[in-house]
Amino acid sequence: MSTEFPSKNGIVRKWHLIDAQDVILGKLATKAAMLLMGKTKPSYTPFLDTGDHVIVINAAKVRLTGRKEENKIYRHFTGYPGGLVEKSLKRVRAEKPIRIVEDAIQGMLPKTKLGKQMYRKLQVYAGDRHPHAAQQPVALAVK
Repeated sequence: MSTEFPSKNGIVRKWHLIDAQDVILGKLATKAAMLLMGKTKPSYTPFLDTGDHVIVINAAKVRLTGRKEENKIYRHFTGYPGGLVEKSLKRVRAEKPIRIVEDAIQGMLPKTKLGKQMYRKLQVYAGDRHPHAAQQPVALAVK
């Protein structure tokens, strides 16, 4: 008896919609990463991308616990000498609120080519509108 692996044509991808309003960031990121990796499916294979598409709306209204709003710092290096850019979470939320959710979910995915492929199936929107109604996403509740 040999192990069967899902083929490219045999993978069925669903679309999931997660409303981030008043949801704790870590719980949201964990649920989204599990769906993107495909760990909720019986056909999960660690070296294949069997995951689903995930749409996150209301990313600007995500909740954080503790004092992360003041203490958490996002760092980015431009590549030039002295090019370390540091921004507080409060400033990032004001400038580009979707980055908070994207970075949290991306940090929970594998750091390989496969992880980048999984990350491409993530769509994050700051407001409550999204252009993916034709895909008929299934709403998911994150507790």
